[in-house]
Amino acid sequence: MRSVFVFPAGERAETVASLDRHLPQQRDPWTLAGNLYINIDDEQTGRLFADWDPDDVAVLEATVGHRPTWAVQIDISGRIDGTPKVHQLVALLLERGGVAIDDYSAHPWTLQEIESGAVVDGLRFFDFRAYHELHREH
Repeated sequence: MRSVFVFPAGERAETVASLDRHLPQQRDPWTLAGNLYINIDDEQTGRLFADWDPDDVAVLEATVGHRPTWAVQIDISGRIDGTPKVHQLVALLLERGGVAIDDYSAHPWTLQEIESGAVVDGLRFFDFRAYHELHREH
């Protein structure tokens, strides 16, 4: 299972309402295409940042301007590529701003960077193929 954490600008209730609108009659988790599982996570009741490297949290805080109190966690089945659906969902969640972080880099990605295909440290957003190529043992 691969994960993406999205930190949308705006209120948590707005994000929940948007997910309810676009993925109706489901929650805990919401699902997209049967292979993406979407939940809201926080530090108070959940496990947000529990297994994050402190330096990665610091980079996120510096980018956002504060420590986020919640995030949308998207878990993607390893049985599928998932890239188009992840990009679609992240675009919806970041339409008013915010950033997303994937399993492959600690870079907080803006929607503009994701949509333009920006490359940071040799990777694009959710670029699991390039990540595995870069980290394959020779």
